[in-house]
Amino acid sequence: MLKQIAVAIALATAALPALAQNAEEIARVQDNLPCEGCNLFQADLSFRDLPGANVANSRLRQADLSLATMNEADFHNANLSIANMFGGRFTSANFQRANLERAVMVGAYFGSADFTDATLTGANLSGADLKTTRGLTQAQLDTACGDETTQLPTGLSVPRCQ
Repeated sequence: MLKQIAVAIALATAALPALAQNAEEIARVQDNLPCEGCNLFQADLSFRDLPGANVANSRLRQADLSLATMNEADFHNANLSIANMFGGRFTSANFQRANLERAVMVGAYFGSADFTDATLTGANLSGADLKTTRGLTQAQLDTACGDETTQLPTGLSVPRCQ
């Protein structure tokens, strides 16, 4: 019986598309070439200057964007869940409908970035500057956390991280 279950699982998973990162697509983004809808799972984009990067509709789950400068980048509909965005600069970036669940956004700058309909559940916003963002709502922030140094638009607040 166990052998039959193991065979069934192996056959079922063999039919699934590969979800591993795509090295060619990661290289495109590292060279600041457009890569809309790309599989950038666990991509290392840390310390890079990528102004205007187009990674809309892309999978950036667990990607490292720490200390990257991605001003005016397009992340709309992107999956940035569990991404490390520590200390990054994302001035005027488009995060509309992006999934930022459990993203580490500690100390990042988001001046004039658009967070309309973005998911921030479990995101850590400690020390982040979101003061001039657009589309950010109290409902989004209620699902995230921050600290006393998190800067938010007037009238908004974020629960403290535990």
